[in-house]
Amino acid sequence: MQLYVDTANINEIRHAAALGIVNGVTTNPSLLAKEDPSVDVRQRILEIYEIMEGGHLSVEVVSTDTDGMLREADEILSWFPDATIKIPMIESGLAAVKSLSRQNIPTNVTLIFNATQAIAANNAGATYVSVFVGRLDDIAIDGIQVVQEVCEIWDTQDLESQIIAASIRHPMHIIGCAQAGADIATVPYKVLMQSLKHPLTDAGLQSFLNDYAKMQAEKAKLAGKN
Repeated sequence: MQLYVDTANINEIRHAAALGIVNGVTTNPSLLAKEDPSVDVRQRILEIYEIMEGGHLSVEVVSTDTDGMLREADEILSWFPDATIKIPMIESGLAAVKSLSRQNIPTNVTLIFNATQAIAANNAGATYVSVFVGRLDDIAIDGIQVVQEVCEIWDTQDLESQIIAASIRHPMHIIGCAQAGADIATVPYKVLMQSLKHPLTDAGLQSFLNDYAKMQAEKAKLAGKN
């Protein structure tokens, strides 16, 4: 399963990219505003893409009508031809996805919360369908189970859209989505860093370092006697 980092913070993206563990970045207006409400979106997107050296980058539209979404997509693609256009899972969004797919423009349908929405997005021609796990958990619906349902349908029907597990809240979400069969998980930077750590790893490393230090001290002691 590929990992994307879900952030618009340049330092976080640079660090995740340097570790070699992420294949792309997803952004949205909320993430961009969180970093700096006055940010130049075009400049920030291009900076992210440069850091990722050509990895996946979804750029979200803010229009809610089909024509507006298509105009935004054209404008984004005019300065960023490799963008994946991120579109909300609403009727007008599906119409925009259909139009863009006919032009072979990749799309990421976002804010999907059940399998029927995912099927509709796939049928409209979506390149990616983003199923929101954490927000489902927030309303007492098992988000991992929904991802699993989507993945089982994809396997049965041999559907083409790639499944992105989004709204990841903790490392267990990553494991659950991987077990369910999601193609990609897009993960907040903090959760991504948490997923790399384990207390036994830290303890084991410290033990190795302590033993090495003892060995070096013993060698120095023997050398002093000679």
